[in-house]
Amino acid sequence: MAVNITSIKTSSNGVWQGDNPLDFAFPLLIVQTTLVLLLGRSLAFLLKPLRQPKVIAEIVGGILLGPSALGRNKTYLHKLFPSWSMPILETVANIGLLFFLFLVGLELDLRSILRSGRRAFAIAAAGISLPFSCGVGVSFVLRSAVPGADEAGYGPFLVFMGVALSITAFPVLARILAELKLLTTPVGETAMAAAAFNDVAAWVLLAVAVALSGTSGSGSHRSPVVSLWVLLCGMAFVAVQMIAVRPAMSWVAKRAESEGGESEVWIALTFAGVLVSGFFTDFIGIHSIFGAFVFGLTVPKEGEFAGRLIERIEDFVSGLLLPLYFASSGLKTNVASIKGGKSWGLLALVICTACAGKIVGTFVVAVACRMVARDALALGVLMNTKGLVELIVLNIGKERKVLNDETFAVMVLMALFTTFITTPTVMAIYKPARAHKHRKLHRSASSSSPPSAASDPKELRVLACAHSPRDAPSLITLIEAIRGGARPRPSPLKLYVLHLVELTERSSSIVMVRRARRNGLPFLNPLRRRQPRDQVALAFDAYGQPNRVRVRSMTAVSALPTMHEDVCSVAEDKRVSLLIVPFHKRQHRSRGDDGAAAIENVGHGWRSVNQRVLREAPCSVAVLVDRGFGEGEQVGPTEVTREVCVLFFGGPDDREAVELASRMAEHPGIRVTVVRFIMQKSGNEDRQNVTLRPSPSKSAEKSYTFSTAVMDRERENEKDDAAVEAFRSKTEETEGTATYEEKTVGNVIEAVLAIGRSGAFDLVVVGKGRFPTSMVAELAGRPAEHPELGPIGDALASSSNVVSSVLVVQQHDVVHSDETPVSMVLGDGADGVVLEVDGSKH
Repeated sequence: MAVNITSIKTSSNGVWQGDNPLDFAFPLLIVQTTLVLLLGRSLAFLLKPLRQPKVIAEIVGGILLGPSALGRNKTYLHKLFPSWSMPILETVANIGLLFFLFLVGLELDLRSILRSGRRAFAIAAAGISLPFSCGVGVSFVLRSAVPGADEAGYGPFLVFMGVALSITAFPVLARILAELKLLTTPVGETAMAAAAFNDVAAWVLLAVAVALSGTSGSGSHRSPVVSLWVLLCGMAFVAVQMIAVRPAMSWVAKRAESEGGESEVWIALTFAGVLVSGFFTDFIGIHSIFGAFVFGLTVPKEGEFAGRLIERIEDFVSGLLLPLYFASSGLKTNVASIKGGKSWGLLALVICTACAGKIVGTFVVAVACRMVARDALALGVLMNTKGLVELIVLNIGKERKVLNDETFAVMVLMALFTTFITTPTVMAIYKPARAHKHRKLHRSASSSSPPSAASDPKELRVLACAHSPRDAPSLITLIEAIRGGARPRPSPLKLYVLHLVELTERSSSIVMVRRARRNGLPFLNPLRRRQPRDQVALAFDAYGQPNRVRVRSMTAVSALPTMHEDVCSVAEDKRVSLLIVPFHKRQHRSRGDDGAAAIENVGHGWRSVNQRVLREAPCSVAVLVDRGFGEGEQVGPTEVTREVCVLFFGGPDDREAVELASRMAEHPGIRVTVVRFIMQKSGNEDRQNVTLRPSPSKSAEKSYTFSTAVMDRERENEKDDAAVEAFRSKTEETEGTATYEEKTVGNVIEAVLAIGRSGAFDLVVVGKGRFPTSMVAELAGRPAEHPELGPIGDALASSSNVVSSVLVVQQHDVVHSDETPVSMVLGDGADGVVLEVDGSKH
């Protein structure tokens, strides 16, 4: 039934007045959008284990909503996606597409493309020319085999098919490379540079295809001169943008950055520029998205202005509007139009032609450029990635009557298949380095120096990780304390700072990834001039320069499940002795109206990162539970400004904590107190005979884990005594900034919490206690809120009444790397394997 679009009302009067909301434009759009978002997110969740980009889920979701699946039910299709609603849906979707292509232009840096070198250009040229030629060849087969395909003009059809087969989806490729941690490998760098060339060439070819398509379909009697005029006007538009608009946008960016938070008018002006540029290219006869893309190229990439634009646009556009474009594409895709063996054979032909053209062309040139065959093959598969740009080309072709329903469906399935196979194929061909199983930093309990003959044997190398700038003050205060003091001068310290940024589908994370440094990991290069610096790097640089501490700041951008691989790789590559990570909860000293401390939780995902780092780190690890350790006065060089308490029970982790305390005691602004706990004697001697039985059935997420290693307990006691004696001797040299005391306790938890609640100490340092003494072993049965911190660390971190910050130290030792949940057994234990503990000394 035909519907007059002018008679459609925006909103209804409600069901109580007899109106059906689905018969009105805005309520129906809400329902359509909700359905698209729910289906897209559900499919993305299901495909996540396969490491597929989100674009796959959105394309599949659009197809499922269309006539290929759910749309076979005509009642559903007419109620939720009636024909009169499609112009409204597509208009909203194209607004999102317009701004998304502006983001794509914003991500592309023309200067970096020009600096990419001849090899990337040659690979890109081969990756375009051969698939384009193959597309032209297969188009002759499709025109003769697909009914109705020959109705479009030869020129537009050949060009559209060539462009469709030769495109590489730059944004999708960037996310795949980042997900596989290949972005800054030679293969990844070459792929990104070649894809950038390819992206620019694809837009030029698309502009040509659109111009040529103006002479087909309803305009079949137009003169070819019209296409020439369209191309000339398009070239003039690009020239005006680069010559006049680009300097103007540089001025706008400088003004916006100088005004800081008052830059709303310049951001609004930029948004208006996107719309105006889109209007002009549509006015010329080229699609409006071309104007938005070119305008994005004119915005300067350095500085903060581009980042602000991305923050304002990306979530709303990529999360809400862009999925509507995939839905509208899926509603045009009817897989049922591919009927019979002949049609499916054509689909196989198109897929094979697309893959062969792209992979073979890239492979041959890459090998000619002296690239290893395996790398060249992986590069060819990566360059075969399709995505949103492919759908844009196909949709424009369908709008211009160049592609009919069957050809359109064939090409959409080709794009879906080629992108789907990219990740598993590359993982099979080019397996990136994963977790570092070997651990090089084997240190004695009395030394914190890395075994490097190439560096100062007394130099301490520390890697400090930060989630956000809010972690910087406490980390800086801790680093300054560890550095030691000026007696006679501070110990040499090399500080590496790693800003941990979660890799998401957001454009901003990909922009940060693309600013990678050549060290095999997605790091931001802090040394590049005119590069925007993040606040974490600025804070640590401000600390390092006046204090003569060598600071090297980096940014790791990775998905949370694999973030620990980057952290551990840096720790091993930089040969650090101590790795500091912030706890996933941060408690502020200021309290609310109810007297409770304000707690900020950065999320369970970051807690999992810490747990994996503790398991796989190649060096000692310290987890900082911050309760305002960086607040107030900075650590001074002459007077005591921080009180630190070390709780010593015994074992490798506690000895590492004492070693750390020994360094802190050298700082004149730090007063360190080591408290050694001794079990209170009682008539019940069975208390000292505690055994821990491995209990694999228990969950490591809810139970404390202890080392399964068998150690010489007597030797361990000797090491404990030696570590304590070494610290006691240091108390005589430190002019009152180091003290030692022994405390006899009956209830360990109450004694520990009393110290944390007293407010006498700014920081409490404890060992994780993986090889526990009897006092710690008796705590194995306690309910664990944060088992990764060990029994003592968890008790201090979980209590809301503790006011001191907590540092939980785990010494690196291969012997203690295997841990398991345990069951506590009193008395002599039972038959089987037990983790023996001895309370004779403590």
